[in-house]
Amino acid sequence: MISLYPLRFEPLYKHYLWGGRRFETLLGRRLTPGEVYAESWEIVDHGEDQSVVHFGPLAGRTLRELMNEHRDALLGPAVRREAPGVLAGRFPLLLKLLDAAQNLSIQVHPDDAMAARLDPPELGKTEAWYVLAAEPGSRIWAGLKPGVDRPTLARAVRDGTCDDCVDWFEPRPGDALLIRAGTVHSLGAGVMVAEIQQASDATFRLFDWNRLGPDGRPRPLHVEQALEAIDFDAGPVRPVPPIAGDVDRAVPILDCEYFALARWELTEQVSPAGDGRCHLLCVLEGSVTVEGD
Repeated sequence: MISLYPLRFEPLYKHYLWGGRRFETLLGRRLTPGEVYAESWEIVDHGEDQSVVHFGPLAGRTLRELMNEHRDALLGPAVRREAPGVLAGRFPLLLKLLDAAQNLSIQVHPDDAMAARLDPPELGKTEAWYVLAAEPGSRIWAGLKPGVDRPTLARAVRDGTCDDCVDWFEPRPGDALLIRAGTVHSLGAGVMVAEIQQASDATFRLFDWNRLGPDGRPRPLHVEQALEAIDFDAGPVRPVPPIAGDVDRAVPILDCEYFALARWELTEQVSPAGDGRCHLLCVLEGSVTVEGD
């Protein structure tokens, strides 16, 4: 019987039109020349999109196969069996990196209840961003401005002024923010983030900056679905206040019912294990040696 060890997975790249090349210039990845790289899905179990183990006795196995064969050991006893996505056999979280060379569309994600009514059914999508890089003057749009209701936003969408209804700020590296399902948001050009989210790809576009897709046509919008998904009682979203901490200890950043986010600054060997939880580790600066390779 194979016991689980610290697993490393091969990244799965997404080549959306708004991507860039900073996975190469900032993170040292080897990329195919001439292509744009928008997202690197580091840990994913979503349909045909599957993380594959890179090293060790389980090399070549997909995350779905691990869920089928080693679910309890993989998730740990702290994960509630009724948690969204677990009963369906899917690993409940998705970890990715995003490199925005252009603005992402202004969009919103549904909550669990609305996503379950989609065809095919999906999970909702609550997510958190940790800013890795931000060019001067870049923006993050997150949350509607105070006083923006459904008729106001619908009118702005028709007039092409949707972005005027969404609050924004200039991000800095190290900023972290929680974007709950139902929050209107967009990642601006020049920003690079690490994202942890529910394992869902349900997205409704409100506005796409009047640009054309790879086929020369505007990308489709989902205005009515977006208006239904939006939480109009939620206001602007700002980065959470930073928490100072000692090295070699996890510094909590934020948490919600789906995940918790923490920062480690390491100078010696540590083990995040032992608390009955599944830990996803993403190296943002420097390097680490992982047992099990």
